[in-house]
Amino acid sequence: MAGLVSPATLEQIRHASDIVDVIGASLPLKRAGANFVALCPFHKEKSPSFNVNPHKQIFHCFGCHKGGDVFRWVQEYENLSFPEAIRRLAERAGIVLEFDQNPAQDQTRHLKETLLQMHEQITQRWQTALANDAAGQPARDYLAKRGVSAEAIKLFRLGFAPDAWDDTVNWAKSKGYNLATVEQGGLIIRKEGTDRFYDRFRGRLMFPICDEQGRVIGFSGRVLDPEAKAAKYVNSPETPIFTKGKVMFGLDKSKRALLDANSVVVCEGQLDLIACYMAGVHNIVAPQGTAFTAEHARILKRYVEEIVLCFDSDAAGQNAAVRVLDDLLASGLAIRVATVPAPHDPDSFIKEFGGDAFKQLLARAEGFFDFYLKHLCATNDAASDKGRLAILGAMAEAVNKTGNQVLMDTYAQQTALRLAVSSDAVRAEFKKAGRKKMNTPVAPERQAEVEETTAPARPSVQEFWLMKLALADDEDIDWLAAHLDLNWLRHPGVRKILAHRLESHASGQWHGVAAMLSQFEDETTRSLISEALTERRAIPNRRQQLEDLLLRVRNQFIEQRLIHLTQQASTPGLAEVERTRLLHEQAGLRQLKRTPLTPME
Repeated sequence: MAGLVSPATLEQIRHASDIVDVIGASLPLKRAGANFVALCPFHKEKSPSFNVNPHKQIFHCFGCHKGGDVFRWVQEYENLSFPEAIRRLAERAGIVLEFDQNPAQDQTRHLKETLLQMHEQITQRWQTALANDAAGQPARDYLAKRGVSAEAIKLFRLGFAPDAWDDTVNWAKSKGYNLATVEQGGLIIRKEGTDRFYDRFRGRLMFPICDEQGRVIGFSGRVLDPEAKAAKYVNSPETPIFTKGKVMFGLDKSKRALLDANSVVVCEGQLDLIACYMAGVHNIVAPQGTAFTAEHARILKRYVEEIVLCFDSDAAGQNAAVRVLDDLLASGLAIRVATVPAPHDPDSFIKEFGGDAFKQLLARAEGFFDFYLKHLCATNDAASDKGRLAILGAMAEAVNKTGNQVLMDTYAQQTALRLAVSSDAVRAEFKKAGRKKMNTPVAPERQAEVEETTAPARPSVQEFWLMKLALADDEDIDWLAAHLDLNWLRHPGVRKILAHRLESHASGQWHGVAAMLSQFEDETTRSLISEALTERRAIPNRRQQLEDLLLRVRNQFIEQRLIHLTQQASTPGLAEVERTRLLHEQAGLRQLKRTPLTPME
């Protein structure tokens, strides 16, 4: 829908939706100078760090760094997509949406709405079959044997798919659905080389998979006959409404508990999650039909700062915990591992020892690297040279990925104790592994990617304030456009923001910061903008500040570039022509550094 709403209509909705009124309907805002403040709804805090700027029509939290315009507020607070936020605000303002002519997007929207309706209806049908049909007795017996209560069955909307090849096919026909559309939803399968279809889910206990808004978007079906040769679980394929790597079972029910706990427990299966949830562990999710991914970590980062992995105690479960390290480290989430003692999984552990015992097990979860060191020592012979080298190499590789010197030193000592060797020797090996990683040549085609990932997480003070002044008003934007070289900016987010600001001004398309926010999809960039404009410190001598900041940013760039050129020029065997070019560039940069900026009139 977003592509079908004209920019003019978006601006009409924005202007009709005062951000103070919209946010104030959900939060008790208090006046604080020119802004309004409140306790942030996105993380737990005791003093208000959530700010609303009525002049710029943006919000920003200085605690969790969420920020944006009125559309972003509705998206984040109500967990809606951008198109849904548009519709919600348009309805609030009494604005009738008039779509631009875009048949392809209209067709896609209609397909998704049809698939959502279809999934809701088949969920109800399977719920009824589980509750009432004689054929559903094996599923009822299985749930009773597993100790799944009637309350849990109702809460998670469990169902039963009849054991027939054409039950869903005939149901879809009776509802008037096109079978090709039902196939796109993953509920039926076309027999190869024919126009005939058969059911994907047959004779299975059905677990509906929901998006964050609680809408059914897919299914996982568990076989009931332990002797059956079929796969234990059959999951929906990827469809226009279901992407496995972006969906977690239970998140629609646990998201508020995640915010309250600031921590999430990740388990492996649906029955494990249901057992945990019904035992009072509500801050829990399970990856759906795939391994834990970077996208899962990114989604969870919106809610929590810590993740507790609770996988099965068998080798497969322990290896699964190890495999997620890279994605979790990249997310910045703190990581702990709760090991359920063999032969249990979370479900059987709770059944035998109770929910309180399981909560204590989670509370005792150890740090990831403590777990990993134990895992390595259990899977390698620490008494042999080969085993010690394997343990040392794996620990060095893992700990170096954090880039944290304290962690490196801590686990160098721990590893040394486990291997009965000198901690100094282990530290040296850790450092050697780190240098080897740093010196690994990078392919030219990946150089830009590496530079992007090694850029600072936060902009320098100078770049942040330069961006702040550039966004604050239009008074000196012409002077900035004439003097700023975007290559001087090291932080990619600041570079992107200022490039957009200058391009919008030059083309006459600048409509203010609130409109600018909707142009950026990544949350980090939006957070930078909202933080810069919500920050309340006064700016004395604004013009002089702008000139000084730009001069410092330019000179810092020149100094870094000169160091780089000096290193290049000293490369052994460098061609004389190339060395001369480098020296000329150095001379030009030194001259530029001595040249003052033209002052503002």
